[in-house]
Amino acid sequence: MAITDRDYYELLGVGRDASEAEIKRAFRRLARELHPDVSEAPDADERFREVVEAYEVLSRTETRDLYDRYGHAGLRSGGFDPGHVDFGSLADLFSAFFGDDVLFGARSRGGGARGADLAATVEIDLVEAAHGVTREVPFEAAVTCTRCGGDGAEPDSEITTCPTCNGTGRLQQVTRSVFGEFVRTQTCPTCAGSGRRIERPCAECRGAGRVVEERMLAVDIPPGIHHGQRIRLSGEGHAGLVGGRAGDVYVEVRIRPDERFVREGDDIYTTVDLTFTQAALGATLPIPTLDGEEELELPPGIQPGEIVVLRGRGMPVLQSHGRGDQRILVNVRVPRRLTDEQRRLLREFDEHADAGTYGKDEGGLFDKLKSAFR
Repeated sequence: MAITDRDYYELLGVGRDASEAEIKRAFRRLARELHPDVSEAPDADERFREVVEAYEVLSRTETRDLYDRYGHAGLRSGGFDPGHVDFGSLADLFSAFFGDDVLFGARSRGGGARGADLAATVEIDLVEAAHGVTREVPFEAAVTCTRCGGDGAEPDSEITTCPTCNGTGRLQQVTRSVFGEFVRTQTCPTCAGSGRRIERPCAECRGAGRVVEERMLAVDIPPGIHHGQRIRLSGEGHAGLVGGRAGDVYVEVRIRPDERFVREGDDIYTTVDLTFTQAALGATLPIPTLDGEEELELPPGIQPGEIVVLRGRGMPVLQSHGRGDQRILVNVRVPRRLTDEQRRLLREFDEHADAGTYGKDEGGLFDKLKSAFR
């Protein structure tokens, strides 16, 4: 469930055409006012979470586009879980904004840092996207060093408090001006923010506490996924520092084009070619579908440009029930080269044909186009 169903642009106080910079400025201003550690308002915690959720959606192109087109329902169907706000990933953002980690306060002595996120890509076919598939995705990730257990120090060696920052991992500089005091906070350059000093760095990881290794991860791709959507695998990214939790892996799914189908939302489009005699007399022809080849019966007198709809034979609706439709465009092939005998027969047919032979055309080209994209 989402934390809120309120309009995200309204929550941040920006217009729908707001730039990334405007969204970021609005978020910074509201975060300063509403953070529970700062605000005394009784609803500050709830409002703060709403603002964080709004920023999480609008600060990323893919989720903003999805929200602009389909709203909250589109985010849910697209696999986005706004109810799970990743405060760990926002900590670095707040640090960059305010010079300190206002979400959790200053880093505790010897405290760990969350590992970075990773991005990976997997390619699948359209038919696999329709039915769901599991893919093995290779990637490189930093994992906790087994020799030192992530401490970065040789086993049984001493780890002391950093003398520069006294274990806080941060250094503060106070500047006074006519507007008051300004506090600037930065990461301690001696210990790189860990608050510790390692006497003997681990020989395996050279004091980093982590080593890089090749990993293989099985990713379950749900039926109905769209090209470019990402799947989030929590805790599978780079290992955290000094016991900090691991980052996430975001797997972008790319769907290879299928020469038989064109996808539009949850519907798919394909064509069937008929000779002009088949169109006049009717025919039963094999048609490709997402579930395999099927026989399609076409009635006599079917016209070029008509659409035959197979209900419920399109793409599954992502994380929901039901399927789209398969729409088949009829294309009638007119012979380009005729023998003398064929010309004679066609002329003879034309001599015996009248207005009743062809009947009345139901709807013009515009109506057919509307039917094709309805």
